[in-house]
Amino acid sequence: MKPLDERPLRILAADDSAVMRGVMGQLFRMHAEDRLNDLPRMELCGVARDGVDCLEAVKRLLPDVLVLDLEMPRLNGLEVLRRLQVENPGLPVIMCSAHTERGARSTLEALACGAADYVTKPAEQRDFASAMLSLSQQLLPRIAELAKGAKRKEENAVARSGSGGAFKASSGVAPARAAYSPIEVVVIGLSTGGPSALEQLLPRLPADFPVPVLIVQHMPKLFTGALAERLDKSCSLRVKEAYENAMIRPGTIWLAPGDAHMEIGPGNGLTDRHDGGLAGRSSRVRLHQREPLNHCRPAVDYLFFSAARMYGASALALVMTGMGADGLDGARAVHESGGVVLAQDEASSAVWGMPGKVTEAGIASATLPLVEIASALKERINLGRLMKMDTAHHAASAMVPRREMTDGLF
Repeated sequence: MKPLDERPLRILAADDSAVMRGVMGQLFRMHAEDRLNDLPRMELCGVARDGVDCLEAVKRLLPDVLVLDLEMPRLNGLEVLRRLQVENPGLPVIMCSAHTERGARSTLEALACGAADYVTKPAEQRDFASAMLSLSQQLLPRIAELAKGAKRKEENAVARSGSGGAFKASSGVAPARAAYSPIEVVVIGLSTGGPSALEQLLPRLPADFPVPVLIVQHMPKLFTGALAERLDKSCSLRVKEAYENAMIRPGTIWLAPGDAHMEIGPGNGLTDRHDGGLAGRSSRVRLHQREPLNHCRPAVDYLFFSAARMYGASALALVMTGMGADGLDGARAVHESGGVVLAQDEASSAVWGMPGKVTEAGIASATLPLVEIASALKERINLGRLMKMDTAHHAASAMVPRREMTDGLF
């Protein structure tokens, strides 16, 4: 087979619906005829009617990306995924999910089983034009990004083997000017590959994690609620879908609901002392449904801008796996306010779009593998708190009157 740069991307679709198979065929034919499209060339190399046919077609056709239905006869999508993790773990898989509560839960299970991303099926497959538009906007860019990411990871693996394994990702740029300011809030932004990354990161945060965490994950309604419930079961901290006016305080991780932007707004003054004498500030969740930003609602930038505005140098922004550039402008605002910006590295990201943009802009104080992020968060937060307590101690000492001895008298 020719190298990826010299041929169209080969796409295999598995779906038991004849309508969806027809939509897929027409989608890739139209894409091939659209010479003004800036996406790479793609071709539908095959279709499968069920899970058994799908596994056979993967071996026979060697696709670059698999688009996989969840509900199929003989073997369903989850069973196919589990087989592929053994037989073909490097194949990027995009799930095709129904926009229902059951579909959302099954999709999250698929992402945990190794699927790279998902798209939601058009609500009315009988409306051919709407189905085509929905899938072209959702599916084609994801295929392009995942294929590109798989190619780059393969190239990096070759580079590592050729250098005897002496390969290390850049750790980013020097720390920001307020490197040791006490951190009072952590804000996280993710997209493609995010649910799986969160399932690995958040359970590593201890129950006494001393600052609140707010997350924007690009997902539609139903999916964010199901994701919050799933994460809550595996984490020491509480994980909840955010709601208007919720109090932001340590012990809870707030996940932005689908189809609503989330920001941090002012509360009613200082909160109760809850951290060994270091008073936190009062803030609350603010939700709104303004127009999508960066084609996203919720958008990471809204959250990050509000963190910079409310917390300044006491904000820590973490940009993780995802396609696009949402979060870049907000992360820059956090950086310019003296806060800390961290990014996930390319090797551990499903797609290194969002964290890659932040790293390339030179505003990330560190670019880290996923397995190291939790430790980095704890270390940075603890260091800032120790520095603040030490500063407070020295300030108190300086205010004590100094008594000097004169002729044996105080």
